[in-house]
Amino acid sequence: MFPGRRSAVLVGALCAGLTLAGCAGGDPDAGTNGVAKLPPKTIEQRAREAAASAETVRLSGTVVSKGKTYKLDMRLRGDGGVGDVSTQSSTFQLLRVGKDLYLKAGADFYGDAGSDKDGQAAAAKLKDKYVKVPAGDPAYQQFSGFTDKKVLLDGLFVLSGDLSTGDHRKVNGTRTIALAADGGGGGTLDVSLEGSPYPLQYERAGGSGTLTLADWGKDFPLAAPDAAHVVDYGKSMTGTSGG
Repeated sequence: MFPGRRSAVLVGALCAGLTLAGCAGGDPDAGTNGVAKLPPKTIEQRAREAAASAETVRLSGTVVSKGKTYKLDMRLRGDGGVGDVSTQSSTFQLLRVGKDLYLKAGADFYGDAGSDKDGQAAAAKLKDKYVKVPAGDPAYQQFSGFTDKKVLLDGLFVLSGDLSTGDHRKVNGTRTIALAADGGGGGTLDVSLEGSPYPLQYERAGGSGTLTLADWGKDFPLAAPDAAHVVDYGKSMTGTSGG
C-alpha cells in the first residue's frame, strides 16, 4: 500500500471510530441527535417534551429569588422529591412523598426558637427529626415547590426574549447546543445533542442562578420516614424562619 493511501485509510478509520466533527467536513453536528439544526423554538419544544416525559431528574445549582440565594441539590419525580436546600444561614433537607412534606434541619434553622431555654429545648428535640409540614401552613407553600418536578422544570422554560441558537458546548462531558434568549440576557438553556434532547443546564436571566440537570430517567428510592423520626405539628407549625 502506498504511503499516501495508507494515511487516508488510517484517517478514515479514526473518523469512523471516534465520530470526530472535524472528520465530517467541519460539521459540529456529526454524530449528534440533530436537534441543533432545528429552529430555536423547535429545539426548546423538543427539550420541553423530553423533560416532561422523563420519570426522574436530579437538579442542582443556585437560584436567587426575592434577594435570597438558595443552593439546591434535589432528586425529583412525579410523586415527590428529596434533597438538600441551603441558604446563607442554614441548610435543611426536604422530602415529599405524594402530598406529605417533611423537613429536617439543625437547630440554627429554627431561628428565634432557640433564643431562650424553652426554645433551645424545643429546637434540640427537632434536631435530626423530620417535621411534617402541615398542608395549610405557609411553610408548605414556600418549600413544597422545591420538591415538585413540574414546578421546577416549568421555571426552566422562562426564557425572556427572542430565541436564537448559540454555541455548541459541553455540560459535564455531554455535547450541547445553547439556546439564548435576547442574546443571553434573557437566559440560556443548554440542550443535549446526545440521545434524548434533555435540558442539561439553565442559566437564569440577570445572573440569578445556574442550574444543572442530570440523571434523567434514573430511579431513586422515595419513601416516608419512619414514624419514630417524625414530629407532627398537626394543622400548624411555628418558629421556622427558613434562614
